[in-house]
Order: sequence, then C-alpha cells, then structure tokens
Amino acid sequence: MNIQILDSWLKEYLKTEAPAKKIAEALSLTSVSVERVEKWKNDHLYDIEITTNRPDLASVVGLAREAGAVLAEFDIKAEFIPPKLPLPQKPSGQKVPLTIINDSSLVNRITAVVLDVSVRKSPALIQDRLEATGIRSLNNIIDITNYVMRTIGHPTHVFDYDRLGGTSLKIRESKRGETIITLDGKQHSLPGGDIVAENENDEIVDLIGIMGLANSVVTDETKRIVFFIDNNEPHHIRKTSMALGIRTEAAQLNEKQIDPELALEALLYGISLYLEFADGKVVSDIIDIYPNQPKTKTVSVSEKQVQATIGAPVSLSEAAEILRRLGFPVGVSGEVLRAEVPSFRSADIGIPEDLIEEIARVYGYHNIPSRLPQATTLRAYNPEDSIFYWEKRAKEMLKYWGFTEVYTYSMVPEEIYEGRIESALALANPLSSDMAYMRRTLVPSLLAVMRENKQREDMRLFEIANIYEKQTGDLPRHLLRLGGLMAAPQINFQDGKGIIEQLARDFGIRQLQFVPLSAGGIGASVILEEQNCGNIEVFSDSVLDFELDFELLAKHATTRKAYQKVSKYPPIVEDIALKVPEDTSYEAIVSVIQRQSPLIRHLSLLDRYGDTRTFHLEYQSDEKNLTTEEVTAIREKIFQSLRSQLHIFPKK
Repeated sequence: MNIQILDSWLKEYLKTEAPAKKIAEALSLTSVSVERVEKWKNDHLYDIEITTNRPDLASVVGLAREAGAVLAEFDIKAEFIPPKLPLPQKPSGQKVPLTIINDSSLVNRITAVVLDVSVRKSPALIQDRLEATGIRSLNNIIDITNYVMRTIGHPTHVFDYDRLGGTSLKIRESKRGETIITLDGKQHSLPGGDIVAENENDEIVDLIGIMGLANSVVTDETKRIVFFIDNNEPHHIRKTSMALGIRTEAAQLNEKQIDPELALEALLYGISLYLEFADGKVVSDIIDIYPNQPKTKTVSVSEKQVQATIGAPVSLSEAAEILRRLGFPVGVSGEVLRAEVPSFRSADIGIPEDLIEEIARVYGYHNIPSRLPQATTLRAYNPEDSIFYWEKRAKEMLKYWGFTEVYTYSMVPEEIYEGRIESALALANPLSSDMAYMRRTLVPSLLAVMRENKQREDMRLFEIANIYEKQTGDLPRHLLRLGGLMAAPQINFQDGKGIIEQLARDFGIRQLQFVPLSAGGIGASVILEEQNCGNIEVFSDSVLDFELDFELLAKHATTRKAYQKVSKYPPIVEDIALKVPEDTSYEAIVSVIQRQSPLIRHLSLLDRYGDTRTFHLEYQSDEKNLTTEEVTAIREKIFQSLRSQLHIFPKK
C-alpha cells in the first residue's frame, strides 16, 4: 500500500535540517521506497510504498522513527521525537456509563472513552494535511479519527453515543445472512464469522475494524461520542473485507497485525485533539480491555554471524547502535548481541536472520562489497544425482515408443480406491466425493482416462506421479511411481515386459527379474536387486498395465558404460531346443544357463512352439580358439543343470 505525508508533518516528530529530497533518498536506500517527492503549496509531499510486513511504517510517527535511525548512516543529524501523550483529567461530576463485552478470540485489545464534543469544521492545518494524504475532510469529529490513524498508525472510530441504543456494546461473530447498512449507505449481507459490535437491542452498530454503520454514525447534531480503538484478529478482518469488497484503509491496516500497544497511544492522542479542536470533555472512565498481551521476545546474534551473513566488517558495537536507533533495547555480552524485539516489530522479527537483515539494510546494501562467494568446496554437477534427470529421460523414451503422458488428480473417489477404505488416507475437507481419498496406485486413474477415450482402440498412456501411504503419528509418505497402460485389440504380457526391459536397459539396469504373480492371473512382479520394484499385469485381452517404483529405478540407474574388449577369436554358435514345463519362466532358464560358464557370451530365445523353446548361444574366449570338445562339455553341463534344477530336457 502507498501513503502520502507532508514534510512539515514528518518534522513534527523528526528533528533534522535535512531537506525532503535528502530524506527521501536515505529512506529509499535503506528502508521504504519513496516513489516521489513533489511540491505541495509551501510544503513537500512524500509518496511512500509500505511493504506488507511493515505496517508500523504506515504512519507519520513510524516513518519519523525510521528516518531518525537511517539518516545517521548518511552523517545527517536527526533525532526522533516521540509524540506527547498526556493522560486526560478524570471526569468530574456524574460519569456517563459505557460497558464493552469483548470476545478475546476476535479482538486483542479495546480502548474507548466517552466525550462531550462540538461538531464543526476542522482547522485548516488538519484539513490540509488530510487532503494532502488523500483523505477527504468531513468535520472535526471524523477528521480527528483519520488524523490519529495517519499520525499514530492505528485505525480509530467514533460512534454517536446517543444513537447506540443503550450503554453496552458486545463484540461477537456475525451470523450468516445478517444485514447491515454501512456509513456510505450500502447494504451488505454478511457471510458469517465477521467481527461485529451489537447494542443492548441485539442490533449490529459496527462492522469492527472495517467500516462504521449508518445507524451509529456521527451527524451535525451529535453531542456525545464514543472514541473507540479496536485491535483485531487479522484473519477475520481480511476474510470479511475481501468477501464484502470493502477495502478501506482501516481494513488494510487491521489485516496486517498492527501493534496492540498503539491502541492506547491512539486513544490518548485522539483525546488531546478532541480537547483542543472539538471543545472536548471526557465524561467517562477510560476503558482498556487487553486480554492478549504479547510476550516479549529476545533474539541473540554473534558478531561472526553478522559479518558472515552481511559480507561486510560490521562490528558488534555498530550493529547495536543501529538496532537502538530502530527502537530495539540492546545488550552486548562478549561477542553476542541480545536485542529485545519492540512490540511494533514483534510480527516480523523472530530469528537471528531477521535481526541481521535490519542491521544490513540500515548499514546500507549499497555499502556491501559486490563480490562472488568462494566456490572451492563445490563439486562438479552430475545430472544423474537428480531424480528429475531420470524423469525427463523416461518421459522422452516413452514418448518415442508411442506413449502419451497424462496428468490425473491425486485424489480419487471410493469407487476406484484400491485397498481397504478403512485404512485410506481421507481428506478432511474434500472438494467433492470424487476427490475424497489420496490414491495408493496410479493404475485406476489411467483406466479412468482410457474409459473417457473409448473412441480410441489403440492407446498407450503413462504418468509419473506420487502415491500416498498413511503413517501413524506422522505425515503421509509420498512415493514416486511410474504407471503405464497399453490398450489394443490384441495385447499380451510380452508387450509390456518388453517396454519395462527397454526402460531398464536405457537406465543401465541389468538385474531386472520378472516373477509370476502368486495370486494367479497373467502378470509378474518386477524385482530389482532383490527388492520389489512394481508389477505388470494383463488386465484383459486388450488392456495391460504396469506400475514401477520410480525412486528405486532412479537409485540404481546409471549412464556409465563399461568397456568390454572385443575378442580376436571367433565365437562358436549353436542352437539348442529344450522341452520346457508350462510354468517355467524364461528368466529361470536363462539364469541357469548363464551360470554354467563364463564362455557363454550371448544367449537369446530364438523360437517358441508348443512346449519347445529354442535358444541361440554363442561361446567365445578372449584367450584362444575354442574346440568342439570344450563346447560339448559346456553343453552337457547346461543340460544336466536344467534337468536337475528345472526338470527341462533337451528336445530330440
């Protein structure tokens, strides 16, 4: 948000001879951004951007305190002059009654007082300053509330005491559908959960922290007012303001967690203005309801931390002086600085890094040397260390193999959730019943995509995404999976198995095994280094799906290539036919054959017919030419092992 203030107003609380242009330059280099400085009659007007985390600077006093701290870094004499806030005299005679019943979960602090006043035009000084800052002057009673807000930095409000409908106000949350008419004459239906004040007749008389209502607004006939300051729970204010589209400056400040200590300062300053400019007379006790007093925070930081973080030789004494000027009570013990966080900075200062940032910005970012950090400990970047590299590689391969990548929701309905619904990870606030549970597998989501594209007979889909598993007493586990689906008029197990084998081969993985599913059906568990890496199953004659543990694949993946010397001796090639039992897997046969001799350099399935499997073998040595006798001995060893281990016999 932006605010405008006059130089003469600022210098009521800042003792300095610095011209407006120099003040703007210093603030822009170290603190807030002064967008421009322009002439205003016989004065200068600052247009200042206030960041969301610094609501304390949205006031003349806050900016004066800040300017007093930063100008010293530019060798400019400056002194912050706090506002004088005298306690008013206690009312004489009969006191006007006023009772406020607060809800401490809604309002952190309430200060209030009843005054006799006279309504008239504001003096020229107040009118000019308000109009320069973009606030329209109405009358002295309302103008003072805005003047206090701009000076102290806390929104204030006034009620016509005689129009409140009683002597008691109750703070509560609104009910959905309650209607109000704000002081600008607009009717609003409240969404519910808004902070409101109601009178003894259960009528809402104020939309707390945002805008007053027409039924309690000050008029020309007003004789008595309730000067009222409320420090509110910011989330309620933000929610109501956005829901109703009422973006007053009071709402914008209140939603930023204003310092509750300012409430009493604003009250006392406002009373002094009413006494001076509205013939004011205090006719009630001052009410101060303060149930949520913030605890004092202390943050410690060492000189080594300060210098290492900033990158400049800022001494501990210099850092302490900067913080003192910013309003932090500071103590130094040895090489450690301990700063007590003032109430107006408690919302954004909590850790040593916050404190160092304060020191750095006032010291001046422009004074910090521009140099690159040393990089002697950095090692060369290896893309294989990142799972994102393997994700991209897998996606590229699958794309070129005819697959289409899809993105599906992580939330699924009960109908397609796989597993016992009692153990499912359920959402506390699902958008709909179709998004009630976090999925445990990607396959149902892929099948849903397939069903939504019935017009396509041939389809290859894949997704790399997380699945979720519940953990007792902890957040759910996020497990990265690669899911795939293949649909065609005729499809078989080998189609999906070949895709997985090719993917593993490109990842540099050679130890992949396929173990038939124990539960029956056509499919297999995929085993990698004796760990379950996923599964593949034939869903129907035309649909096959698979799901792999992508994190496990990436863990064993590598692009390193091992050089194998080419033998200068020729291989001996032969084919052997075997009679294989129906339930014997290809992997089991290959494993037994390859274990018989290191001279078996190549082995592949050449043909399959009925119960006969024909394998193509190549024997080769790096040392010599192999003889027929040596190959025969290896072959006999293969046949003997197949008979004893797998009951496989050579075909005659």
